[in-house]
Amino acid sequence: MARAVDVAAYILAERGPMTAMKLQKLVYYCQAWHLVWEEKPLFDEQIEAWANGPVVPDLYRRHRGRLNLTERDALGGDPKSLTTDELDTIDSVLGYYGDRSAHWLSELTHREGPWRCTRDGARLGDGERGSAVISHSDMFEYYDGLTAAEQAE
Repeated sequence: MARAVDVAAYILAERGPMTAMKLQKLVYYCQAWHLVWEEKPLFDEQIEAWANGPVVPDLYRRHRGRLNLTERDALGGDPKSLTTDELDTIDSVLGYYGDRSAHWLSELTHREGPWRCTRDGARLGDGERGSAVISHSDMFEYYDGLTAAEQAE
């Protein structure tokens, strides 16, 4: 199984420099869509519903204090360890979300069920710090529902 830092390293290698916030959101969407398409997690690390959207705390600790990240940043990931199925998920996510801004991605996550429900369940207000974990089941149900809605149209 991949690690979140492996996914992040691949994203940086493919897309080049980006903000830490954008990287976090792209890693989140990789996990969410892998749960739907492969019916299993892409990585084991938890994702928390922070004030600015979903964050992988283990990844955050590796880039803390840096606004912009590049492939050369020592995050410790190994993109070569990713399987074909994992790469397919990441490439698909990058194809859809990769050109979006960090702000756009953050706003999108704020409108979607997994982040909102986790924050509401933990009784966290707008902008309030918190570390409530976004469950795999919440991500799967929400994003699988988007797929079903698209197929129904």
